[in-house]
Amino acid sequence: MSIIIMILLLSVLILVHEAGHFLAAKAFKMKVSKFGFGLPIGPTLWEKQIGDVKVLVHAFLLGGYVSFPDDDKELNLPQDSPDRFLNRPIYQRLIVVSAGVLANVVCAFVLVFLCALIWGHMPSGKYDILVNQIVAEKNQSVWLSGLEKGDKIIRINGSDINSSYGLLTYVQLSKKNDGKVDKETVEENYEQLKKLNPAYTRDEIIAKGAIVRLFEKKYEKAILVPENVLKGIQKFEDNRLLLSDNQKLLRDSINDKSYIISDGKITLNDLAYAISDGERPVTLTVERNQKIITLKPIYPNENGQIGIQMNVREVLVPTKGLKSAVIASSKYLYDQTAMLLTGLYQIFSGKIPLKDLHGIIAITKVGGDIIDTNGLFSGLLLTAIISLDLAIVNFLPIPALDGGHVLFLIIEKLRGKPLEEEIIDKIGTAGFLFLILLMVFVIFNDIFALITKQI
Repeated sequence: MSIIIMILLLSVLILVHEAGHFLAAKAFKMKVSKFGFGLPIGPTLWEKQIGDVKVLVHAFLLGGYVSFPDDDKELNLPQDSPDRFLNRPIYQRLIVVSAGVLANVVCAFVLVFLCALIWGHMPSGKYDILVNQIVAEKNQSVWLSGLEKGDKIIRINGSDINSSYGLLTYVQLSKKNDGKVDKETVEENYEQLKKLNPAYTRDEIIAKGAIVRLFEKKYEKAILVPENVLKGIQKFEDNRLLLSDNQKLLRDSINDKSYIISDGKITLNDLAYAISDGERPVTLTVERNQKIITLKPIYPNENGQIGIQMNVREVLVPTKGLKSAVIASSKYLYDQTAMLLTGLYQIFSGKIPLKDLHGIIAITKVGGDIIDTNGLFSGLLLTAIISLDLAIVNFLPIPALDGGHVLFLIIEKLRGKPLEEEIIDKIGTAGFLFLILLMVFVIFNDIFALITKQI
């Protein structure tokens, strides 16, 4: 039922977008020949002539369109016909082309505003992370850190933490013996090994049976995670060096030894890598009894665990009254728009790989889960974010999208005349094919993520 509700909500967004185009066209008394729900791929499920507009529902429901007489080549309209969309003033066409995007923005605000007004509060996007219980074995570092039940975790290694994702990200990236080392640490440890064993060069194979002096293994440097990574809108750029399988075996055999006997296969460089991989500190700052306390470092284990049970509580902003609802809704939409734009930049800059792009199937699954877990209001808020996302993506200057049509209108204004219709058709067809290929790729990602239980 939750998935059905999410599908209906997404369908509403498509209808709202196309209704924006349609109503703007009618406001200028333009002739609209077709209003299509879905894309004209495959069979048409239903069609009916309503006034001078043919309404169609296509089997391929992932989209929609408003068609003008210009689009029907069989009509053979005179070039100077007032029914031609291209014969309308540029400002009118610009408003009609942009109206779908505006409709999605208005829809997003209405959905968020209704949630704020009826629900009585709004999510702040932040969570209180409370220590419910310490469950680590008694010899683990968490017991020596000073952490107590009921502490609220507010920072890790100096970074503000306001979600369980941020906490888990830090702990996972700091896990023990992860096979990754900092280049600076490797160089520092090599220099120390060289001082203790001056006879050997970096990559010289140390003879079997030779004794190699070691120094006491140090902790790795604390890792720092950028804010956007903690928010989940950017991939962590891991520039650490990887240990080879042999170096990992060497690491596990060193332990706390003061020397090692060579097996005739190792080098000082191997030892520098091996001795550099160990434990990374995670320093928590907590709030306890209205006091801010920085604890002693905790060292996650090989599984990226520190041994605590969390109690995660969403921080809600109360919205009592009309003014409060408007302010909270506006801030929520502003924050979400900033995150969407940042995410879009990450995609185009290659910081988010294409394999992580998801579409309608993933949205429906995740949205259904959110409705099932958190209720309809959370589903409506997600729908509002998707409506914003549709508006932003549709306004990109890509042929076959609204932004592409706006680009053509700008070119027409600058040239004093439109591009040749044949050129526009070819560019539009190429853009449409690109979008279809992208959709197929994204659907494949969605299905693979479902099969592998990533979503």
